[in-house]
This record gives sequence, C-alpha cells and structure tokens, in this order.
Amino acid sequence: MEEKKLDFTTIDEYIMLYPQEIQEKLTALRELIHSAVPEVTEAISWRMPTFKHYGNLVHFAVFKNHIGLYPGESGVSVFKDKMKDYKSSKGAVQFPNDKPIPFELVEEIVRYRAKENEELALSKKKSK
Repeated sequence: MEEKKLDFTTIDEYIMLYPQEIQEKLTALRELIHSAVPEVTEAISWRMPTFKHYGNLVHFAVFKNHIGLYPGESGVSVFKDKMKDYKSSKGAVQFPNDKPIPFELVEEIVRYRAKENEELALSKKKSK
C-alpha cells in the first residue's frame, strides 16, 4: 500500500486514496490533531498531509505496512521512552497498519510540538 502516485491537493483527497480501514485511521488522526491544536492549518508538503501551527507541526503518510507520523526530531526524542513498541527514527515513528494507533501518545506529541513552535515564534518575535 505504498503511497500512490496519484495527484491530490488536499488531505481529503489523500485519505480517499486508501482502503476504508486506513481511511478511518487517517480521519481519526486528523481529527485528533485538530482537537489538540484547534488553530492548526492544513497543507500538503512533500506529498504528505501536513499540519501547521507557527510552522510545521506534524505530517503523516501511508506506507505498505504502516502509517508514518513525522513530528520532527524533538517530537520523537522527547517521547522516546513511550515509543518503545514502535519503530522510530530521528524524526519519525511508524504505527503498524494491523494495530491501533496510540492516540493518547499522538496527542501528547502534537501538543508538545505546538507548544514548542509557539515558544520558538515568541522568542523570534522578542529578538526583533
């Protein structure tokens, strides 16, 4: 189920590319991100659904065996102990398609990244 090379310009179009059970996971993930950070805006970046709040917040993408969440390096390193059951790398974590997404963990990561982005934007504003 690697990312299909079809054209899409919105997250809705991206989600519709996949089977129903994956669509449900992606929709729930999207709703969780909006719930955690109501001010978030949506985009497509690097051919992935992207959520922005004072810059990139998180991205997600579907692959053959997993859904990848891309919260950046800090979004992985801060929660490394809670990600022991998942394959992760410097800026990504993989949630296997045959298991539930750990929504509580994702919410923590998203809220952390939002606060991090807000603090960075505030410090940039103060330094001007």
